Parts: sequence; structure tokens; C-alpha cells
Amino acid sequence: MRLKTLSFTRISLITMLMCSQVAFAQQADGPALRSDNIDEVLNAMTTEEKCALLVGGAGIVPDVPNVAGYTRTIPRLGIPMTALSDGPAGLRIDPTREGTSQTFYCTGFPIGTLIASSWDPAMVEVMTQAMGSEVLEYGVDVLLAPGMNIHRNPLCGRNFEYLSEDPLLSGRIAAAYVRGVQSKGVGCSVKHFAANNQETNRLENDARISERALREIYLKNFEIAVKEGRPWTVMSSYNKLNGEYTQQSHRLLTTILRDDWGFDGLVMTDWGCKDSTVKSAKAGNDLMMPGFQRERDRLMAAVESGELTQAELDRNVRRVLEYIVKTPHYRKYPYSNQPDLKAHAQVARKAAEESIVLLRNEHGTLPLKGGEKVALYGINSVDFLGVGTGSGFVHMAHVANMQEALTTAGFSLDEDLANYYRHCYALQQDKERMEASSTDKRHRSEPEVSVKAIERQAKANDVAIIVLGRIAGEGADRVVHDDFELTAIERELIQNVSLVYHKADKRVVVVLNIVGVVETASWKGLVDAIILPWTPGQEGAHAVADIIKGKVNPSGKLPMTFPVNYMDSPSAGNFPYRWDMSGRRGTRRNVDFTEYEEGIWVGYRHFQTRGVEVSYPFGYGLSYTTFDYGQPKVKANQEGFTATITVTNTGKVPGREVVELYVSAPSGGLEKPDRELKAFAKTKTLMPGESETLTLTVTTYEMASFNESTAAWETAAGTYKLLFGASATDIRRTVSFKMKKAIGF
Repeated sequence: MRLKTLSFTRISLITMLMCSQVAFAQQADGPALRSDNIDEVLNAMTTEEKCALLVGGAGIVPDVPNVAGYTRTIPRLGIPMTALSDGPAGLRIDPTREGTSQTFYCTGFPIGTLIASSWDPAMVEVMTQAMGSEVLEYGVDVLLAPGMNIHRNPLCGRNFEYLSEDPLLSGRIAAAYVRGVQSKGVGCSVKHFAANNQETNRLENDARISERALREIYLKNFEIAVKEGRPWTVMSSYNKLNGEYTQQSHRLLTTILRDDWGFDGLVMTDWGCKDSTVKSAKAGNDLMMPGFQRERDRLMAAVESGELTQAELDRNVRRVLEYIVKTPHYRKYPYSNQPDLKAHAQVARKAAEESIVLLRNEHGTLPLKGGEKVALYGINSVDFLGVGTGSGFVHMAHVANMQEALTTAGFSLDEDLANYYRHCYALQQDKERMEASSTDKRHRSEPEVSVKAIERQAKANDVAIIVLGRIAGEGADRVVHDDFELTAIERELIQNVSLVYHKADKRVVVVLNIVGVVETASWKGLVDAIILPWTPGQEGAHAVADIIKGKVNPSGKLPMTFPVNYMDSPSAGNFPYRWDMSGRRGTRRNVDFTEYEEGIWVGYRHFQTRGVEVSYPFGYGLSYTTFDYGQPKVKANQEGFTATITVTNTGKVPGREVVELYVSAPSGGLEKPDRELKAFAKTKTLMPGESETLTLTVTTYEMASFNESTAAWETAAGTYKLLFGASATDIRRTVSFKMKKAIGF
């Protein structure tokens, strides 16, 4: 919970209290912190000061109200407070403050899943530069983002914050996100490290994962983000990993993260206090958040007893100081509290345009010509969802809805139908206010529309557009009934609208304004077109309208698989959709512990290798134009290989295409998936007839698998097939690449 800003008098009091939290011994002053005298400052610090610096705080901060937390100040050594705030889809701070009429809104950018749907790291980097500007101008030092846990299961409540089921796509998008934000002189904290793949009992759940699956799937994306993005900080997760809390794992936080990957930044905990603060510190968790007095007491006692050595204490303190000297607060940056929200709104809109996925487009239904009379169905046509809930929520000045966006785009809405949904929405809002519901937006109930009403509307309108919504957030996982699956009212609406409009030879379009995968196989054949914008930020409805009108040609591709039904998911039997709540705490399957029995067979690796039918495959997305893939050329080098392929727009409208390079390994040795994504690239906007040659590079290390018996990465010798595709199942060109000898890492 974030507290509101206090008056100036109380802020002054809090400032004094914060300063007095550290005992300054008898020394009146000392060396002032600089980037080149960290060791000198460290030597001048008392043990109590050191322990205090390793334990953060939360709540009211004098100059940046309502952030998630802060590091503590030591004025005598010139060590300032620094501010940390939530923000996967934009900075999360309260928009109002006492003592001023100014509002402090932030831009709601597309969620993580949508930007991953762009398959365009360059675009993501541009978007997050705007996000970083808001972090800087609102006086925040670190954005607690991006979230990047793997989409192991469709029902994870925070999948919308995360990126993909594939570690390469996840890692590359996360690295671009970090580079963009940090280009503005503020930091990122990639999270949640690691295996935080469910929200049910997220504080205590033990993720039990084989070493191979851990290395190849659940850590590989973090490795890429760390090496290519160089984030200032990493946030350890709440959960256990193979019986040990991640925030207390020396192997995870030191051996793998620092020694193997070369991470040289700060590690902080997620917002919660585990019993063994000392074990966390020894493991390499430098900063305890949000910080409690008992944690400082534990550190002090451990130093006094020798359980925590002076060298271990100084190591962690040095990392905190190295972080602090990078920050705007250390630089005394004169933040304005006035970021360019108007310009950033356009950046958010552009990002949504480049990322939205067209799932279905029968008979050339889309784009529409413009000016059509539209019957717009669905409560989410009014309550269009820009972002998710919890720490993924953003306080935005305005979120465009589909009624507004289609009208602005020049379409004529059925006003009676529009008024009906506005009325239903207002009634639901009134009910929520009476029930004192959370300020975070929740999923609305879909009102019914009679067949007779649909028949009248079909006569008066040219096309039907149905908007369906799903919301989720921190602290709870989704469910199958009426969430992954459509509700009875939603199914009836799709069926009745499709039947009536098709009888009148008119088309039906569905817009999926959702936070996670939903079941589509049973109803997609009833409609003519499906647009997937996920929850696309505050300007996303305008981006959808531009795609409907053809002003923008969709170029997004799915970053995960849409299964035919939930139980086809490889982790369906090992996720909190069903569990036994009987028995003692600590023994409940999928609650107290979760067996990752599917191993490396996550997402398309499972569906493609096992031959399981899907509704929409990984990497899938349609366009209003067509593309031809030329014959690729492959050149081997000492590091691996470089492939080039020429893509030509063979259609009639400008568009962009994503080329996905999958690799099939030779048989023998470790069992491998049928194909694995190893590189991807997106063309510029190609005019009809225009071509572009893309270059894709893959190293031998990126082709390697983790051999548990030798505890090493291995790239086998033999002939590899290189599959150039428009999705995991739509392979356009295939060539071979020969690895003459096995290589180990």
C-alpha cells in the first residue's frame, strides 16, 4: 500500500527521523561520497551505518511521495536517499499530493506481453527511453522493471507483466527495455529472479525444477538481459527454488549471476522480510526491501558474533555505494515533475501499433474502408483496459476506449448500443463504489443483448465489432472457468451476433483486450477477424482503430502459444488450477510446492515436438500484405554462424515482417526439442515490391544445451537444420549448417 504525501511540517519531522535512524558514533563529519572514493567512505562508516544502508525503507519519502521504497541516507558522509518505484508498464506513483493542485500522472505504456509481441528490440528501446524520462523527471532513481519470468502456464496472474514463453525473445526484449530506461541516467531492476511463475502462495512456494530446465528456460532470459542490457539492479524473488529461498541462494545470486554471467550491480529482495536476513546478505543479496528494524538488528548481531564477516558486510555495502553514485539523487538532478506526457502518449501509441497481433482475417474483412456504421458490442468497448492491476498499474490521466477511438477514426457508431454499454458501465461503477472496491480496475461483467436487439442493429449497421476483456494482477492467478474460457454470456454474444450478421452478409470482428491467453479454438471460426492488442496502454484503443481502418498494417507476432484447451498446456497438471487444500501446510501440491515435471518442454517446445494441435502457434501473426522469403545464405565462423535472408513485400500495401530463425539439432546425445528459436529480426516498413536483407547471428554457445551429468553447456557435432519461418509452424526456408566438432562451455 502506498501512503499519501504528508504536510511540509510532518515531512520535515520524517526527514529528521530518517536522519536519526543511523547512529553516527562520535564523529561529526567524514569524507563525502564520490565515485572515486568509495573505499575511503566505506572505511569511515560505522558498523551500524553499514547495516542501516543494507536495509531500505518504504512509505513516505520527503521529495518523492508514494514510491515503493528507498535507500537510507547518511548525511555526514554525503550519502543521499535514493527512490525506487514500480513500473513495468509505466511509472507507478500517486497522481495527487497534499499542498498542491498539480497532478502527477504518468503514461500508461503497453504491457510487457504486448511489447514482446512486437519482436522489435529497437522499438522497445525507443519506448522505454520515454518511460525513463518520466522516472527521471519525477525524481525516481530505479524503476522496478522489467518483469521477465517465463510464461510457463497461461493462468499465471502476472503474465501480462512478463514477456514470453521463450527465453531468447524474453531476454532480448528485456535487454532493450533496460537499455532504453537506463539511457536516461536512471536504473532498472529486472525481476523476479527466479522461477516466480505463479502467484498462488508466491511468498513460500517451492519451485522444483531440474537443472537443465532451470538453465535453459528459467535462467537463460535473465542471462541475456544481464549480459546485453547491463541493468543496475536485479530483484530476487519471494519463492523457493529447489528447497531454498532464491534471496538466500549463494549459488543463484553469486555463483551464477555474478561469477558465471559477470553481473556487477546491486541485488535487492522483493518487498518482504524473510527470517534469515543474514543468510540473504551472505548469499549476495545486498539490499533488503522494503526494510525493517529487525533486519538491521539481525545484521548487527551477526557481525558482532562473526556469523557475518566484515568482508561480507563491506562487499554488500560497496555495491550499494557503487549504485548510489550512479543515481540522479546523488547527482542532485533538478527533476521537474513535468515530463512531456503529450509526447510520451504518442510514443505509447506507436509502440502499440507496432505490436498488436492480427489473429484472424477471413475474406479480407480487415481493413475496413472507413466511415462504416459500426455496432460496437461489449462492456470493454467503454471500459477499455490499458494496463493490469497491482504493481503493474499506472495512474493515467486518461485511457482511450474503443467508442472514443472508432469515432475519432471516422466510423459512425450505433448510438443506442453505445449508450446501453455506457449505462451498464456506470451502474457497475456505482456498485463498486458502494462496495468500496479497490482503486485498481477489475474485470467487468458482460451485460446481455437480446437476439431481437441484435437483429435491429444488424439492419442499421455495416459491421459488428465485439470487445472482450480480461484483467489480472499481482497476488492471484487466473482460473479456467469464465476467465481462460469465455463466459456463457460472451459465448452467446459471439454466437448470436455472428449468426445474425452473417445472415445479413455482414462481417464480425472481435477485439481481445486481455492480460493473458484465452481459449479461442471453440469460437474463432464463428467470426471473421480477431485483433489481439492485449492491454495496450492508454492510447491502445486508437492503435486498434488505426489497424481496423488500415492506417496501420499489423506486424505483431505471438510471444506464446494459444492451446486448443487449457489441459493441453504442458504444465496444466502442475499449476494451481486444481490442488488439494487438505493436509499440513508445506505439503500441498501446486501451493506449497510445484513440480516442474514438464522440464524443458515449455510452450512451443512441447507442442511442436509432441505434435499437439494448437489454436495459434508461437510466433504467429497476420498482415494485410504478403512476404516472400529468399534463399538464405549461411556463413560459418569461429563463434558460430551468420545467416542472411532477403524478404520482399509481394503484396499491395506497406508492411513489416518478422523473420524467426529456429534451429533443429542433430539426433543423438541429449534429447532436444524439434526446434528452438535462436534468432529473429524485423524488417523496416517495406513498400510493395521492396526488399530488405536481414542478418541473423547465432553463436555456438547460444546453440548449446545444459548437460546435467557434466554440469556443462554442450553444443553437439553434426548437421543442424536452420528453419526460417513466419511462425513456429510456418517455415518458409530451410538450410543446413554443419558443426564439425562438439564444443563445451
